[in-house]
Amino acid sequence: MQLNTEFMRQTLIDVLAGVPVTLKLTFVTLLLSAPPAFWIALGKTEGGKNRGKISGVYVSVVRGTPVVVQILFLYSLLPTMLNYLIKNVFRLDFNIFNIDAVWYAYIIFILNTTAVLSEVFRSALLAVDGGQLEAALSIGLSRRQAYMRIIIPQALMSALPNICNTTVSLLKNSSLAFMMTVKDITAIAKVKAAYGYNYIEAYLVILLMYVILCSVVQGIFRLLENAVSVRRRAAV
Repeated sequence: MQLNTEFMRQTLIDVLAGVPVTLKLTFVTLLLSAPPAFWIALGKTEGGKNRGKISGVYVSVVRGTPVVVQILFLYSLLPTMLNYLIKNVFRLDFNIFNIDAVWYAYIIFILNTTAVLSEVFRSALLAVDGGQLEAALSIGLSRRQAYMRIIIPQALMSALPNICNTTVSLLKNSSLAFMMTVKDITAIAKVKAAYGYNYIEAYLVILLMYVILCSVVQGIFRLLENAVSVRRRAAV
């Protein structure tokens, strides 16, 4: 078997156009998932029983179902159901199928990442000694001030490795956006491969791109961890 190196070279160039889409899907999702994930983590560590139970059910359902199944439900099945309700029940002149597919991708990845990050934040919050919160409250700080100045900075330090793992997993899972016709790295390479059935070459290009992107992300987080370690040693 001989690889078509010219096809691989051209596909690699074409695939670069999908890199911004992949990175945007990853980091916008991560940014929007962080606040609700932290709220859920707080609910499970010190919130009321009802809030903790609801959060627990949400996390269990999302983490217990494959991302592919979530895509099939939220992108394929749910819009059809909503379209029926809009047209036949509410009698509205709105075509839900005109919504850009990328919005479905964001919703699905945000729901999934929120559940994963909530467990990351929960374990990080539990790693901080509870006596520090009590000490902060005893010297007159409000609960919000204690979290912002003392608890969250320490929790984020211990959460960095797991946040890195979550980011890398999200970056790889974003390749499933091609199922929703989003023109990311995977979608572009698969379309190129379909013309001449050069799937092996296309998949090798996809493999190379994700290895590079994931390595860059891990490198950035490694620098962050080193900077945090240096700052922690200087503070001691």
